[in-house]
Amino acid sequence: MLAIPRILSFWSVNLVYYKDSSLPFVLCFAPAEAPGHFCLPGNSSMNRCTLVQKVIWRMKQVHILFLFVCTASMGLQKIQAQSLYFPPAGPAWETIDPITELNWCQEKLDTLQSFLLDRDSKAFIILKGGKIAVEWYYDGFTKDSIWYWASAGKSLTSTLVGIAQQEGFLDLDDPTSDYLGTGWTACSPADEEKITIRHQLTMTSGLDDGLGDVDCTDPACLECLAEPGTRWAYHNAPYTLLDQVIAGATGSTINNFFATRIGSKIGAVGLYLKLGFNNVFFSRPRDMARFGLLIQAKGTWNGTPVLSDTNYYNLMVNTSQDLNKSYGYLWWLNGKGQHMLPGLQFKFNQDLIPTAPDDLFAGLGKNDQKVYIVPSQDLVVVRMGNSAGPTLPALSGFDSQLWTLIGDLSCTSSTHPAWTEPELHLWPNPARSIVTIDGFPSGGRWELSSITGQEIRKGDQHTVDVAALPAGSYVLTIRSESGEIQNRQLLVH
Repeated sequence: MLAIPRILSFWSVNLVYYKDSSLPFVLCFAPAEAPGHFCLPGNSSMNRCTLVQKVIWRMKQVHILFLFVCTASMGLQKIQAQSLYFPPAGPAWETIDPITELNWCQEKLDTLQSFLLDRDSKAFIILKGGKIAVEWYYDGFTKDSIWYWASAGKSLTSTLVGIAQQEGFLDLDDPTSDYLGTGWTACSPADEEKITIRHQLTMTSGLDDGLGDVDCTDPACLECLAEPGTRWAYHNAPYTLLDQVIAGATGSTINNFFATRIGSKIGAVGLYLKLGFNNVFFSRPRDMARFGLLIQAKGTWNGTPVLSDTNYYNLMVNTSQDLNKSYGYLWWLNGKGQHMLPGLQFKFNQDLIPTAPDDLFAGLGKNDQKVYIVPSQDLVVVRMGNSAGPTLPALSGFDSQLWTLIGDLSCTSSTHPAWTEPELHLWPNPARSIVTIDGFPSGGRWELSSITGQEIRKGDQHTVDVAALPAGSYVLTIRSESGEIQNRQLLVH
């Protein structure tokens, strides 16, 4: 007997598919305004586009115009793929046993838990397929405790901008001054007019981030330095002003816009609060996990579209410009082979988090507030807490250390290339005394510089002594004998 059909709506036509023991699948097409439906059996070896052509031929007999796009990667297996689990509003949330169902080792879970405790964590969650695999709290923190997202909240603001555009309130190529008015910067009117919402989303406004307070949103703090789109710099102030852009475009406060467009649909509660110049989002840990699950599901929550603009979504979580390949629309991206960091104009020729899967993307915040999404592994990972090391605005040494441990949770060795270490690696990093350059080239040399580019010392050995250096972020440049250059971030604490 056929199972109860699942129906996916496509404009005025419903696509219905059944599965039973005798047929791999049966495709049925039911016009929304006509009785009955038309079915075509299929099999796993049938060419997908051939099947679609048969369907179109059959449907033409009832004068229904229907368009399919066939691609080489399209497969009906995707239709049959197991759905993500979406928790209902409230405290109920299904779990998955990490030991019996995921084959994660108890000893390795204990190591991970101790690592998080030692790094001053408050909350840590791993979702697998939407279900809770790990949920740990520390230092009196609970699932109902409130914590700040810091710059991890940029990912939420980016999503809200996408929703505002899909509803017709704004366009990414609109000048920011359309919503903030003229004079929101100290630039000339002509230069100010060149800055668009897209530039704010991609950190390419061209405004000078070296004037002192990168959070200051007063016009006097916002001077033009470069042509918009030609310089990447992690500049908080232009980002923060997106809150006012959303408010000016929609006529709604950003908190109301979040609550009505995202929070009420996914069962999340949170609030942007003004702290100095910044608007910082606060929520419970599970609210951050719900948001991560929404983004893992490409903007749809249990069949309900939230961010339905697929073009915006794809641009948001992929390289948004050629300057920093590891940055989308306020999301950090792994696996791009090159990245830049806040406060630096160096390009590091390595992945953002070398120990993590290549397709990971993340919201990264000060003091190691993190929401990671790994589509290939069906994972959402959330970390809230105090700084795990030196205070940094986004990426830190904690990220690579954490993903080394997560990648090793399985009781069987992983052969996935995403877990391999880079050829050139610094350890320990962060460091207090001696740093070893693993993979240091024979005949090579290194130079240690401050984040402003001031040379501190040089060497030709595979170790670097940082004991006398003040805590902070540094750049280690390694040159091979043939002249090949690689840059690495080195953290001293």
